[in-house]
Amino acid sequence: MHQTTLLSIQSARILHGGIQQFSDLNFSWKKGEHWAIVGNSGKELSAFLETLRGHTIVSAGKISRPFSWEYSQQKHNDGQVHSFRDLIAYVSQKYELKNRSNQQNFYFQQRFNSSESEQTLTVKECLKQVEPKIQGPWTVENASRALNLNGLLDQSLLKLSNGETRRLVLAMGLMRQPRLYLMDQPLTGLDVKTRAAFGKTLQAMIQSGIHVLLTTSPGEIPDGITHVAQLNASGIIQTWPRESFPHKDLQQTKLAWDWNLLKALLPTPAPSDEMVVDLQDVNIRYGEKQILKNLNWQIRSGEQWLLKGPNGAGKSTLISLLIGENPQAYSQKIFLFGRKRGSGESIWDVKRPLGFVAPELPRYFSANQTCRKVILSGFFDTMGLFKKTTAEQEEFADQWLRLFDLEPVKDLLIQRLSLAQQRWTLLARALIKHPKILILDEAAQGLDDLQRALFRETIQKVCEFCPITLIYVSHYAEDVPEGVTKVFELG
Repeated sequence: MHQTTLLSIQSARILHGGIQQFSDLNFSWKKGEHWAIVGNSGKELSAFLETLRGHTIVSAGKISRPFSWEYSQQKHNDGQVHSFRDLIAYVSQKYELKNRSNQQNFYFQQRFNSSESEQTLTVKECLKQVEPKIQGPWTVENASRALNLNGLLDQSLLKLSNGETRRLVLAMGLMRQPRLYLMDQPLTGLDVKTRAAFGKTLQAMIQSGIHVLLTTSPGEIPDGITHVAQLNASGIIQTWPRESFPHKDLQQTKLAWDWNLLKALLPTPAPSDEMVVDLQDVNIRYGEKQILKNLNWQIRSGEQWLLKGPNGAGKSTLISLLIGENPQAYSQKIFLFGRKRGSGESIWDVKRPLGFVAPELPRYFSANQTCRKVILSGFFDTMGLFKKTTAEQEEFADQWLRLFDLEPVKDLLIQRLSLAQQRWTLLARALIKHPKILILDEAAQGLDDLQRALFRETIQKVCEFCPITLIYVSHYAEDVPEGVTKVFELG
């Protein structure tokens, strides 16, 4: 094999999760090349990365990894246990961070309770915990600088926003001192400013000697990428030098649900003009850090709002006040449906009229919770199903499973579902109880382009079919349903 080849896949038939994923996969990665892989299926893109990592079965064909041969020979001669994976960093969309006891047993409210901070590592401690197999140039200081983490080094992991957590796991990948860095949709969850600066981050990685390969959408190929490949179920169907890639969406087949079934599953109450959210001079701080200052926001029934702002601006904190997860809500002037928080209502009174979806929710469900149980838990506003359900509730859940094409995976654990299946499961859980307010906190995060378009249209249809109040959070303007006409922006 030519000495400049890093990795080669030849006529490979690939099995992933016991299912054939690619029938004829061919790919050659050479020194000096940095690849963006695009395609219509997030599942296929993730399976391609798992193949490079050696986490799929090659039932025919061959995969060679010359980038590791010299390292493997040296370790073999030294009698040391080793793997080509020692030289690879990988950031997936299902990353998990652990507490000081090395357990991933956080609960959702914990991040908003300042007394819980000592349970978790700080950003700096998390970076220092990474133990690379080889020596390299990346230190806590320059990894933090590359991912704009310097102001967060002493912050508890629980206090990080979604985008800040994504930057942390990217920095942790650098601390592995990789030769190859594989990233699954690394721009997901990053705000507009951070996405625009990601090209500089990527170029700093490349200048340190790292070869980069990432999955992304056709319209988001960062600077530093030299080659683009298009992937489908057969394999790589076309490649381009970066400068020749047509910067437009790939040919797509539009997806749709049974909209008549969706309409039948939603309530049809009479429209109302009541004030459902009234926030007056809200101030939230954690220690010395002011998160929200003198915030005022009024929402009337049936209004559809976009909540926006950069990573760390306080969007998740604001939502936590609304959904009853932040203990500081009781000392603030927060009125929901005309009733002041802290006036004798229970947490269940607060949660009952609210439906909530966020990408991090699956990690907070206990290990025995299946897709179907998670959907049914929406009736009880619990992070899992712990009560006996009625026959009517079971039938209702089955209809949501049918609508979102989840019947084949209804008995799979929530953590084993694909990202798309998790998102639809959580949306069904939020809608099954007929909430008056639907809060979607980057709920389409991690979906491929086809699924993102379908998610946007689904939410648009929900708003058309019933007079629901919507609060929608997204860093992507193209993900926002067209019916969202009001904007509340945090600085």
